[in-house]
Amino acid sequence: MKLAVEIAECRTVEEFMVSDRKIVVLSAGLGVPSSSRLLADQLAKSAAGKFEAAGVAAQVQTFELREYAVDIANNMVTGYAAPRLQEMIDAVTAADALIAVTPVFSASYSGLFKSFFDVIGKESLAGKPVLLGATGGSARHSLALDYAIRPLFSYLRARTVQTVVFAAPEDWGAGDGGTALVGRSDRAAGELVALVEQAPAVEQGRGGIESLSFEEILAQVGH
Repeated sequence: MKLAVEIAECRTVEEFMVSDRKIVVLSAGLGVPSSSRLLADQLAKSAAGKFEAAGVAAQVQTFELREYAVDIANNMVTGYAAPRLQEMIDAVTAADALIAVTPVFSASYSGLFKSFFDVIGKESLAGKPVLLGATGGSARHSLALDYAIRPLFSYLRARTVQTVVFAAPEDWGAGDGGTALVGRSDRAAGELVALVEQAPAVEQGRGGIESLSFEEILAQVGH
């Protein structure tokens, strides 16, 4: 099947929900340009390529969390999501896979990154395949991926790929032309595609997308 990939910004959920596989990319970078966004774009490119190689159409939708910072803060105080924030939450919930990238501050994820996942609800990512990425001032910050960021998604019951991708300043414009970073990105993307293809079917219920029961999963494995 021919690849149908589109990097979309601020599109409606109705427009987004038209492809075989829906991938949402979240970047929590604060600057413009942002190294977190650069890494998010690289991971999205790798995922699109891996889906193409698997003969699967995919659509990638990217959100910059900094553009929703005020709405996220208001949601935390009032418990109400503004329409544009709710649209992003709906896209994340409906996606077949999530790519999430945060800058590392004080050996952990950024406050903006954590705040978004505080407002979407702890059941929203249950069973969802997730590829994690992070950026920081030096390679030693890469430990935050396994000791702070991955545990957050474990709590949310998401299914994170084994390979996480960290990009330090030396990864951009390195002597190898960024080949090492692309290699890590491609490996993680391949694992993401495998998780998506292994994921059990989901049912649309009154509460949105829900994971199959344990008994239903066992029944599928038996087939």
